[in-house]
Amino acid sequence: MEYSSFLNLFHVSDVPNIDQVPDNSSYSTRSPRGTCNVSDGGVKIRKFAVIGHRGNGMNMLNSSDTRMKHVKENSLLSFNTAATYPLDFVEFDVQVTKDGCPVIFHDDFILSQENGTITENRVTDLNLSEFLAYGPQRDPTKTGKPLVRKTKEGRVWNWNVENDAPACTLQEVFQQVKPCLGFNIEVKFDDHILYQKGYLVQVLQTILQVVFENANDRPVIFSSFHPDAALLLKILQSTYPVFFLTNGGTEHYDDVRRNSLEEALKLCLEGGLEGIVSEVKGVFGNPAAASKIRESNLSLLTYGKLNNVPEAVYIQYLMGIEGVIVDLVQVITEAVSEMIKPKAEDEEILSTQVKEKPEFTQRELSFLLKLIPELIQV
Repeated sequence: MEYSSFLNLFHVSDVPNIDQVPDNSSYSTRSPRGTCNVSDGGVKIRKFAVIGHRGNGMNMLNSSDTRMKHVKENSLLSFNTAATYPLDFVEFDVQVTKDGCPVIFHDDFILSQENGTITENRVTDLNLSEFLAYGPQRDPTKTGKPLVRKTKEGRVWNWNVENDAPACTLQEVFQQVKPCLGFNIEVKFDDHILYQKGYLVQVLQTILQVVFENANDRPVIFSSFHPDAALLLKILQSTYPVFFLTNGGTEHYDDVRRNSLEEALKLCLEGGLEGIVSEVKGVFGNPAAASKIRESNLSLLTYGKLNNVPEAVYIQYLMGIEGVIVDLVQVITEAVSEMIKPKAEDEEILSTQVKEKPEFTQRELSFLLKLIPELIQV
């Protein structure tokens, strides 16, 4: 796909803006925890934010780490479990069913296995009732289709977790997740499909309608790996910040806008987006680009497995990155509280009780940033 997207093929005025904010509403990205605020210069994270990946963490069914299978990802249970920790946001994935209902699910396809036979359906080809028929059912008299999941290598695993939960809709998440928690809504599209303008607009408007009807004062951030979807989100509304998701050059795509932090920065500046969410390896491998992003008054967040390592999180804090999306919510929120939370002047703690945080000079930090790309083999 050429750099110039289909957005160049039609005039911005052809896309209706659906900001429908009542006069008495107070939509804001200001979190009860003081996470971020809006100014004329854009949305800026006010402190180092910790964001729960798919709620309390994604499910890695092939992992020996039981924490990755503690609670069903992208469920009401996962979001409310995450809310028991000092989180700022939870991140989750939204797709729209065939009959026009935004639902929470990460994978493009939903799989089930019965009598040894695996069935596979695209989530967006299902009606809401068909989608909700998978997994645990809210009606205890009913049995849902048993879920399985396929790895990138093609191996199939039973979707067994310690605390299972039913699938849910975007409206239910707004209505049933604790209001203190901000939402980072990732709008999902299949990397292998070239979507038409009309379809993208329809999907985004469907999602936005649910958000505007239910968000109230909850902080909301939108994000998407799809460059044109991210640009359209900004055209369709101006109430909530839009971030562009990128692998930061760690993977290659036909659409060059997805292949580097430099291209992500260019997209954001041209489209008026508020920030970038990058794979953390892309940031560690290209710290100069991260500096350019901050100098451009854009917010920079990261995701990736390294964000489950407290030391890697602390280095990002020193780099000026404004937040991390994590799976090990309890581990990282505790680590951030220890490493970053300022202590009161009169607080006296015996040195034997203190968990020492690493301290680096600017020269040492510069050396670490040069060394990290080799260590992680970007």
